[in-house]
Amino acid sequence: MRSDHCVTRNHIEVWHHRVLPSGPERIGFGTVLLGSLLPILAWAGIGCALYFVYNPLSAAVLGGLFALSLIVGFELRRRARHSVRCSVYGALGGVLDKSMAGF
Repeated sequence: MRSDHCVTRNHIEVWHHRVLPSGPERIGFGTVLLGSLLPILAWAGIGCALYFVYNPLSAAVLGGLFALSLIVGFELRRRARHSVRCSVYGALGGVLDKSMAGF
């Protein structure tokens, strides 16, 4: 995969599409986070609820699940010969996107 086309709209799908540029162009990490604001708030809210309602261990398990999903997504993208930057952005966007699939 060519590195100049790797970090584009075609390879990074975020949950909130209104934040993406109108055409294929490089997007920054802030855009990925801004486009994924609702899933980030959902993960944080569930983690805080687990921490206060049950115990800190359950929140740590949720954080570990998130980290494991992020690592697996990164590795799958690297094996598909994406750049490191594309793999990081895509893994984060993918985890946040897939976690909100039920909503």
